[in-house]
Amino acid sequence: MSTDIDPGATRTALDLVTAAWRAQCVYAAVKLRLPDLVSAGHTRAPDLARAAGADEDAVRRLLRLLVRLGVFEVRDGGGYGTTAVGEQLRDGPGSLRDLCLLYGEEFYQAWGQAGETFRTGRPGFEEAYGQTFDSYLRDDADAAQRFQRAMQAQANGLSFDAIAEEIDFGADRHVVDIAGGSGRLLSTVLRAAPEARGTLLDLEHMLPVARAHLERTVGADRAAVVAGNMFTDRLPADADTYLLSRVLGDWPDADCVRLLRKVREAMAEHSRLVVIELVVQEDHDGLLAPLWDLHLMVVNGGRQRTLGEYRALAARSGLSVERLVPLPAEVTALVLSPQAGEA
Repeated sequence: MSTDIDPGATRTALDLVTAAWRAQCVYAAVKLRLPDLVSAGHTRAPDLARAAGADEDAVRRLLRLLVRLGVFEVRDGGGYGTTAVGEQLRDGPGSLRDLCLLYGEEFYQAWGQAGETFRTGRPGFEEAYGQTFDSYLRDDADAAQRFQRAMQAQANGLSFDAIAEEIDFGADRHVVDIAGGSGRLLSTVLRAAPEARGTLLDLEHMLPVARAHLERTVGADRAAVVAGNMFTDRLPADADTYLLSRVLGDWPDADCVRLLRKVREAMAEHSRLVVIELVVQEDHDGLLAPLWDLHLMVVNGGRQRTLGEYRALAARSGLSVERLVPLPAEVTALVLSPQAGEA
């Protein structure tokens, strides 16, 4: 190792090592509801600490850092205000509050076992909680709903609206969202397909948030919410479009092929399947796809795949990748169609 000191490299290394501290400080502020309290008028540290039920010295020191991170700002007269970033962390529709809590609690604990994950391949979540992430959500209804709200917020951040701009759904009459989660994607597609009805299939404990969202955005008459297991229950047949958003990354190849074959069996010859994932591009400098690849490994043993790997999964399932649609935040929509002669 060279004894020459490179200040720039040292600072970069320190920023990497301490990155989790920043994330946990943001989490602590959200847990204490500081963005909400500041927006409600508790703009000075003593008042803010009292309203949060927190230690005044600790809150003052936390705010000092969060101002430098751009979450809060010091206003004229010495009070604090939320920045545009801080506004994203307030409680409310579409906010990142639940996402921050999920990442600061369950996912942070899982990543605390990352060394064990990379040594053994076993998900860190299972090491931390003694059960799989799916079983954890089944056992804890509050956590399941928080997860759904977090994924809905993440969908906003991933610009699902761009899907309807890049893919034409205008002629669709039936759209099926498999493991549709919060309902955010299905509602986006249905708004772009005014003559279509939708069906969202997911496990029972995942449905309350989706049902409420779809009723609020497109109406219960246009969207059916169905409890079911995508691997074992019958999928609606002959839909125009099937959606699989951020699903395949959670499963090993054999399960992906099993699911894709099941979708192929439900499809008509005119049907298409839209798969939405972060596709890993080896010659690309984007960070989200490789980061999310490791995150999936730590949480549930999943993985993000390359385009070649998705093509191979499709071919094994009687499908072919007909089109790639780049979306914001390194997301890609893969449009798949039935292979000729396959059923």
